Amino acid sequence: MPVNPGAALTDAHRRHLLRRAGLGPSAKELQALGSASTRGEAADRLLGFPAKALKPSGREFENLHNNWVKALLKSRYPLQAKLALFWHDHFATGFSKVRDTRMMGAHIGLLYYYARGNFRDFVKAMNRDAAMMEWLDTVRNGKEIPNENYARELCELFTLGVFDLAPTPQPNYTQEDIVQIARAFTGWRYYGRRATAYLEDFQHDYTSEFPERGPKVIFKTRGGFGPSGRNFAPTSGDEGPQEIDRVVDIIFEHTDSQGKNTVARRTAYRLCQYLAHATPSVTGFVDQVVADSNFASTWDIGALVRSILCHDDFYLTAGADYSASGKKSVKWPIDYAVSTLRLLGVKPSGKYFQILGGDYRSMLDHLADMGQILAEPPSVFGWDWESAWVSSSAMLARYRFARDVAAARSRAGFRPEKLMNIGLSNPASIVDAAAGVLGVQDHLTGAEKTILVNYLTDNGANPTLDLTDYATRNTKLHGLFALLMQSPAYQLH
Repeated sequence: MPVNPGAALTDAHRRHLLRRAGLGPSAKELQALGSASTRGEAADRLLGFPAKALKPSGREFENLHNNWVKALLKSRYPLQAKLALFWHDHFATGFSKVRDTRMMGAHIGLLYYYARGNFRDFVKAMNRDAAMMEWLDTVRNGKEIPNENYARELCELFTLGVFDLAPTPQPNYTQEDIVQIARAFTGWRYYGRRATAYLEDFQHDYTSEFPERGPKVIFKTRGGFGPSGRNFAPTSGDEGPQEIDRVVDIIFEHTDSQGKNTVARRTAYRLCQYLAHATPSVTGFVDQVVADSNFASTWDIGALVRSILCHDDFYLTAGADYSASGKKSVKWPIDYAVSTLRLLGVKPSGKYFQILGGDYRSMLDHLADMGQILAEPPSVFGWDWESAWVSSSAMLARYRFARDVAAARSRAGFRPEKLMNIGLSNPASIVDAAAGVLGVQDHLTGAEKTILVNYLTDNGANPTLDLTDYATRNTKLHGLFALLMQSPAYQLH
């Protein structure tokens, strides 16, 4: 089994790990990880963050958004931040409908608190999260006409998926299952400044009041439960607030058409896509990390992530340039932007949290143009990944961001002389040093390096550079960094 926690780490592996499981391989973080000699040791260090909620606040949406970006820039635990972003997509919830920054902050806090926690408990917490209750209409779910929105997304997006991961995919649930699950969530509301969830009893669907709806039975034809299915409120005394937890417990017992735990398989598949690459093998990667971590029994997200970070497939492209075949994935816009600012020590400033170079645009505007506004996913499905991130307009937005960052000259701006040896005069060495600052020295092709050397030397007219000269540094070195940030190697993991 290629889950190999004892495998030795090279420097290229460390850079790869900090790119995909962190927010960029900064010199400081690489040094801290340098004493970890194996995959398992390195994964344990990255996962050693406390279960602590981060709750960005702000009276207006832009304040909330910017405060979350600030938290990402300052994060002491990059893997926690990276996982919180994954869960933000998984449990997609947006301010446009919630319309309350306090509730959105509390929702984001759950993403951080459970980032490596127990996944079943995480889903149960989402059942009672006020922002989620607004986003998916739980607060509009009454006994007369049950609202199916949350029940549907609980199955489709949060746990099972519409189809399983078998070679010939099979449906995981039926419309009748959604109808019955919606009954469990009738009457749930929240109150007070803390938005505490509670069951409004007179709005709850009790079987005695609606005998024509029958018993609360789910998965009669799906999930491996047999034709009797499972009743989440078998007697009148079992009905009430406990029903929503019982529904989750039953869902987590669901097995697919190949007899595998459906929730474990799908959750692991999505995490493998996010942390490793877009096309993980179900039997050769996903099932192996589920088995190694015992995720289908413990629901320990941290253990599952550790297995992913110790699997051979995670390291497939470590140290390989991107002209070679291999498993790659496109950086999310927030990852691209935040890792860039962290690596280069650039700090957005002012009331509008602007990059102080180029067009002096705000971070919110930059990220909106790239296609990802935090706390405002486009739909319940979250964001489209991979090729959706690299449309012509999104790529132009990334290039503008790189240009503006490289052009920032304020005290909080880009100062390459603090990041690399400006005593270098050989153009090839300068390219290598700048690529090292951005962590892409393993991935540039020979042809790309030649192009960058030609840029520095004006196609060989100036074979050496004096970077101690301000004008040279201000043009050529800043321009080199902009080109590197715009390169394919820097757009991909």
